[in-house]
Amino acid sequence: MSFSTVRYDVSGAGVATIAMDQPDSRNALSDELLDDLLAAFAQARDDSAVGCVVLASTHPSTFSAGGNLGGFAADVPLIHKHQGTARFPQLFTLIGELGKPVLCAANGHCLAGALGLAIACDMIIASDKATFGTPEINVGVFPFMIAALIYRNVPQKKTTEMLLLGDRISAEEAERIGIVNKVVPADAFDAAVEDWSTRLAAKSPLLMKLGKDALWRQKDMPLEDAWDHLRSQLTIAFSTEDIQEGVNAFFEKRDPVWKGR
Repeated sequence: MSFSTVRYDVSGAGVATIAMDQPDSRNALSDELLDDLLAAFAQARDDSAVGCVVLASTHPSTFSAGGNLGGFAADVPLIHKHQGTARFPQLFTLIGELGKPVLCAANGHCLAGALGLAIACDMIIASDKATFGTPEINVGVFPFMIAALIYRNVPQKKTTEMLLLGDRISAEEAERIGIVNKVVPADAFDAAVEDWSTRLAAKSPLLMKLGKDALWRQKDMPLEDAWDHLRSQLTIAFSTEDIQEGVNAFFEKRDPVWKGR
């Protein structure tokens, strides 16, 4: 499948890179871009050769400027705008239920709705040139569509500060408050993304799916319900050939050969 607003590539190591490619708009999250992202992630999900997905940008200094402000003010029926914003939770849910790890490669400015998109990914590596923020309030908007994600991933007082003041923070501050997993110098960014993504793609695809699905399902459960669910998933894992192969490879001091069953 070809896409008009993203570049899609699968490496020999099993890493699918989905790179937003709308430099003129700084990858503003238009309906077209969101549709292509939905289709590209679905393609990666359904491709057995893909073990990890990297969400990236082709823009040299911007990951994404966030929502398409022009669309916010467009003279179209209100119901069309309401239906259009459904793409955001659809995309966030697709990433959460993908069954494969998703690594966000934040090479530059990651703002507004794009911050929610980044947080929806499992992990984030950021260039030290990147900035993060929710500046919507400064132009009379509010980041409604990403507020739930941020509140579930970032301390609430810091989240409220970001949402209400609209200030940007550095990559280092984003790492300190738990938005970003790792910050690396710009000249080491590509190598860091390649390192993590190839390591993720090399894991058992079956156990990775079981694990990621379990994390997604239990995140809002009461504690005792979460224990019961996770225990049931461990029992299922015990039945797989990959868990036996992983343990045997560990004791035999060799690399495992995953069968995905």
